[in-house]
Amino acid sequence: MSVFLLTAGSCAIWIIILILPWRPWSVKESLDSNSSTESLDLSDVTALIPARNEAATIIASLQSLAKQGQGLNIILVDDQSTDNTAELAQQSAIPNLKIIKGNPLPDGWSGKLWALEQGRSQVKTSKLLLLDADISLQPGILAALLNKMRDDNRQFVSLMVSLRMEGFWERLLMPAFVYFFKLLYPFQLANSPRLPWLAAAAGGCILLETSVLERVKAFDSLRESLIDDCALARKVKSQGYRTWLGLTHSAHSLRKYQDLNEIWNMVARTAFTQLNYSFFLLMLATLIMVLAYWLPVIGMFFTNIRLLSIIALGAMMVGYIPVLRYYRCSYYWVLALPIIGTLYLAMTWSSALRYWGGQRSAWKERVYDR
Repeated sequence: MSVFLLTAGSCAIWIIILILPWRPWSVKESLDSNSSTESLDLSDVTALIPARNEAATIIASLQSLAKQGQGLNIILVDDQSTDNTAELAQQSAIPNLKIIKGNPLPDGWSGKLWALEQGRSQVKTSKLLLLDADISLQPGILAALLNKMRDDNRQFVSLMVSLRMEGFWERLLMPAFVYFFKLLYPFQLANSPRLPWLAAAAGGCILLETSVLERVKAFDSLRESLIDDCALARKVKSQGYRTWLGLTHSAHSLRKYQDLNEIWNMVARTAFTQLNYSFFLLMLATLIMVLAYWLPVIGMFFTNIRLLSIIALGAMMVGYIPVLRYYRCSYYWVLALPIIGTLYLAMTWSSALRYWGGQRSAWKERVYDR
């Protein structure tokens, strides 16, 4: 009876996810460019790019900005790079590009936020685009973001850029990265002005009004945040401003994750932070993941609960298909969901073990102690 009830609980989890009115599995919140706008006047917009050891991607990122329109101001903060990031940026000859040599990281700051803070003081325009140095924008997407702000009366808009999905591990894990993020932060709820306590953003591409950034005292007020994008969105939304987050095919991450270890470290650096370093939440997440992903699989071997297991597995796969379709991935990847869920759970435990060992996070040769 206990196994039957547990399997029924697993079945209930997936059915509830499917029928929730805010549809966390949906991909309807999206934005793409629809035309080239090289003649668009962007003189009132500044793109602020923090860059640390981004020699492999910085030229492509800057060139994509140059195709967005005329007069775009670009500030690149070279965050103590040990490669030739700044030199390559300088050689790119991109118009209106200003390169700032970043100062050493002070105590109490995360690296990205410190780089953004140094660039913020140089911004003179009313609109600010926060862009990671490994992001390439398709022509017209910045215009689409500006139109979204104007037409929907939003002061903060963000895009979850398309991640690279070429190698085996990328195709296995990256669509699920987006899927799990949407389960944690349902876009429909995060975008609702009626829920000021729930906000989300994707830090790779954020467009906001510069005055809003000043009013919420960012980035100084967020200086220790490791999940800085969602922290900034919460700060902005809690002050009564309207935010929006969506998917896109018109902004791409150029970062390659060639093996499981690289993806593992990317997730593990903030996974336990997402749980507020709580052992209780870690155990709860473990219980839910085992119940949701492995009980239906185990139940297939028992006649009395096989039907419930089939329903649970079917609902699990139906909820994942929209994300696979959006990223043009094979539907066969739904069969790997229990393995994918297990890997992400293991990454979360790895993040917790690192934290208990004294390491809060590590990224780009920087280690943040507890």
